[in-house]
Amino acid sequence: MSLPDSITIVEVGPRDGFQPIGPLIPTAQKIAFLHDLHAAGLRRVEATAFVSDAAVPQLADAVEVMAAAQALPGMNAQVLVPNQRHAERALAAGARHLSFVVSVSEKHNRNNVRCTPLESVAEYGRIVAMLPDGVTMRLNLATAYDCPFDGPIPMEDTLALMDALVPMLPGAEVCPCDTTGRVTPDRVAALLIAARARFPDAASWAYHGHDTYGLGVANVLAALGAGVRVIDASTGGLGGCPFAPGATGNVATEDVVWTLERMGIATGVDLDRLVAAGRVAAALPGALPGGRVRDALTASLRREAA
Repeated sequence: MSLPDSITIVEVGPRDGFQPIGPLIPTAQKIAFLHDLHAAGLRRVEATAFVSDAAVPQLADAVEVMAAAQALPGMNAQVLVPNQRHAERALAAGARHLSFVVSVSEKHNRNNVRCTPLESVAEYGRIVAMLPDGVTMRLNLATAYDCPFDGPIPMEDTLALMDALVPMLPGAEVCPCDTTGRVTPDRVAALLIAARARFPDAASWAYHGHDTYGLGVANVLAALGAGVRVIDASTGGLGGCPFAPGATGNVATEDVVWTLERMGIATGVDLDRLVAAGRVAAALPGALPGGRVRDALTASLRREAA
């Protein structure tokens, strides 16, 4: 397995991590968290999502949070959009990096965005057609490996959906997502190897995984071995799919950084500052934190202080 010298981490805690939390997090606290992430060295973040305020009240402050993220020096702030209407809202607010999501599974896509995957493909096409110059796109394929309703997703189903999507905008970053955390490293690598061979002109590839069965870091390593150089992670291990009972948050950013730095793979992240930010995130009312490194390092600090 050939591994890179460095990677890019996309910090998704402010969106994927905060979204399922019930008690509303004050906007000022979200912005303070973004500043903590920036101070730790993270330079790419999924800051928020432009979605229905009624459906996801936690993200009703998307305009303010996005603006705060974009104001941080060197920060590449992407925002999730599920359809053309919300993409128009994001662009009108000054978004420079959109992140579109479509599920391979029809049941999951209907539950998530109230339409079929093919209807989402049409939405993506309309967004691509109206995309202004200088705006970057991330294409997320949820349930690329596994669906909370239907179980394992055949690789050919995921590749077939990519056939309809990737040629629309070869410059988009493509990210297969393990939505439930049930995929194993062999399947992570197999899909990414097949997809990269099938779409050699795609600009870049990313991987988004969860840690439900403790395989989050192992799957990250499998993705890196398959040639991916962009990894999603969530500080504090926050997140979780609302349609996947028991699914934990994304693989914890602390776990990814600790592992890769010890393997000689640069992340550009200050682990001490990141762990401090993770403690804040994990303590949010209603949060369901995950990961191991934060707790291990925190326990070591307590022993040293004693």
